[in-house]
Amino acid sequence: MKLIAFAVCSLGMLARGFAAETPAAIAPTARIDLFNGRDLSGWTFCLRSNAAPENTWTVTNGLIYCTGQPFGYMRTEKNYRDYKLTVEWRFVKVAPRADNTGLFVHVQSPDKVWPVCIECQGQSHHHGDLILMGTTVEATRGSTNSLRVLRTAQPHNEKPVGDWNTYEVVCAGDALKVSVNGKLMNEAAGSSVSSGAIALQSEGGEWEVRKVFLEPLPK
Repeated sequence: MKLIAFAVCSLGMLARGFAAETPAAIAPTARIDLFNGRDLSGWTFCLRSNAAPENTWTVTNGLIYCTGQPFGYMRTEKNYRDYKLTVEWRFVKVAPRADNTGLFVHVQSPDKVWPVCIECQGQSHHHGDLILMGTTVEATRGSTNSLRVLRTAQPHNEKPVGDWNTYEVVCAGDALKVSVNGKLMNEAAGSSVSSGAIALQSEGGEWEVRKVFLEPLPK
């Protein structure tokens, strides 16, 4: 197992990963691999109780492994906008309750559990829902309230535990489109945030990730 220079956030304080002035967001012009298959360089960490990140996030055999405890996330050190995000992931085992995790886009400073962002839901059988964490959307094809935008596609399109899934999130300005295993599950527009860091969530479920990359928006 290989880990490098972890930074942990302290709740109630500015996280060390974000600079005093938010860095300009990058719009990809070519593919950007956010996980190099060897270690977690380029990522920083925020976990409850100042927990040691290496007890939650590890890399072995080219895979990111997350224990799901304690709650928190790891996020990119850089900010991004206008991209297609692809994450290939799988749940490791069936838990006593439904496994849970998630992807965050447009993460804002300061780091805290939980940050201002839009969560692409990771709970088993709910992938495709959007969770609004201190954010809003003005329009969507699905039903929405102040906290959640339910996916428009039914039923879920997730594979069984142990099989690899592909989560795709297209962020174009203030609009988002979310697909699971090639099926469009949800759309939203008028988002109050349109750029920021990208994060993987620790929230109860044990899961693995083998690819995390960005691509430019289609012209």
